[in-house]
Amino acid sequence: MYSILLLGMLCFQSHLLAQKKEQIQIINSNSLEGGKQLSIRRFLGNVIFQHNKATIYCDSAHLFVNENVFHAFSKVHVSRGDTVHLYGDFMRYDGNTNIGKVRHNVSLKDKETTLYTDSLDFNNYTDVAWYINGGRIINSDKELTSEIGYYYFSENLFFFKDSVVATSPDYTILSDTLKYNTKTEIAYFVGPTNIYSKEEHLYAENGWHNTKTKIFQFNKNAIYQNKEKILKGDSLFYDDIAGVGKAFRNISLIDTTENMILMGHKAFYQKEPESFLITDSALLIQVTDKIDSLFLHADTLRSNYDSSGLFRVLKAYYKVKIFRDDFQGRCDSMAYSFNDSVIRMYREPIIWSEGSQLTANFVEIHTKNRKMDKFYLNEEAFIVSQEEVDTARFNQIRGKEMIGYIRNNKLFKVDVFGNGQTIYFTKDEKENEIVGVNIAESSDIIIYMNNNRPDKINMIKQPAGTLYPLEELIETKLKGFQWFEHLRPKEKNEIFKQH
Repeated sequence: MYSILLLGMLCFQSHLLAQKKEQIQIINSNSLEGGKQLSIRRFLGNVIFQHNKATIYCDSAHLFVNENVFHAFSKVHVSRGDTVHLYGDFMRYDGNTNIGKVRHNVSLKDKETTLYTDSLDFNNYTDVAWYINGGRIINSDKELTSEIGYYYFSENLFFFKDSVVATSPDYTILSDTLKYNTKTEIAYFVGPTNIYSKEEHLYAENGWHNTKTKIFQFNKNAIYQNKEKILKGDSLFYDDIAGVGKAFRNISLIDTTENMILMGHKAFYQKEPESFLITDSALLIQVTDKIDSLFLHADTLRSNYDSSGLFRVLKAYYKVKIFRDDFQGRCDSMAYSFNDSVIRMYREPIIWSEGSQLTANFVEIHTKNRKMDKFYLNEEAFIVSQEEVDTARFNQIRGKEMIGYIRNNKLFKVDVFGNGQTIYFTKDEKENEIVGVNIAESSDIIIYMNNNRPDKINMIKQPAGTLYPLEELIETKLKGFQWFEHLRPKEKNEIFKQH
């Protein structure tokens, strides 16, 4: 506080050097005591003084002629034309410095605002008034209190410092430092600031709020919070009437109901119907526990409600990559419905689950309790798993469509529909070496898996199968075989790698 007062005093002193010293003019008084020849004169009844731009009214006054100072008592009123009026019980005014000190029951009024305090000083030359022991300001349906305040008449600008509290029917502002323009009704924050409404909380250390248009701009450690979401960013913009918001740089949106975090450097929000979009290093984190969260990266993340208006749909598009400890994935675009908990992957989708690689033209992942429960591979379905004993060998399942079932985070059963084909290698368990290859075909197949390898195969329609010695087969790849291990993210940070 001392530094602020010192700065204020230096500013006022610099103005004093340029001021022209004018004598205080006596305009009216019902009676005079002390005579015109004495250096101290007492004026009684309807006293009116004038100095520079101010006219001063009071019940009585003492004029110290040699010092060009007067003391005004009772019903003190300082008028600055028809724009600013100052009232109090007592005032000391120095005509040489143009500084007045008003005490007790003080009020300062302009066309839009009224200030109440018990002690106010003003400079009649620089058009500034200030208090340092608490004040209350009322502007229309808004009220503000602070320990320190400055009012710049010509700029219609208040500057508040220390324990600033502003209230309106819609919100409460708590701030360390705040500026407020009474004409434009814009509040400027230049220190740690909290804004509370019935269901929302905003925090920032720099920014502004147009209280008339209800537009906010928050900078520096900006945070927005409601019952369900927390939004952080270097810069937040929100138009409350239009229901439109924007955020820039180091953005994180935390959805507490869905245990989901969205991150990026550009975000756009619409209140009705509710939707948001995040781009520029967009990242989604689905939090399940500290060691088993899902990380998804894409060029753009978008969320909106479905046609019923009841369930949220999350969309990711362009270069989608997914990482979780128990499975990874990639595709060009993806949608997740909170209604049925289904992830739908489009355009060259790939899923890796433990030691298995799953591909198709279109993939659905059904989840339960935020865990993979089963998957659908539609059109050109293909499952590949690499042999541990000989990494050049691959167990393969191919068909038009497949349904895979997950138990304890492992693939334990696969249903193949249409043109089913399998290749899997048999092992000598004692020697732990591959001894043969089984090639089977059937229209439909049920395959039971064990450690990502076919353990039992049921041929449903038109079965045909042969077990070959390993040395008899040169080609052990089904049509359409591809191995994409080089594209697989091995840890969460690799979803940002370009391939």
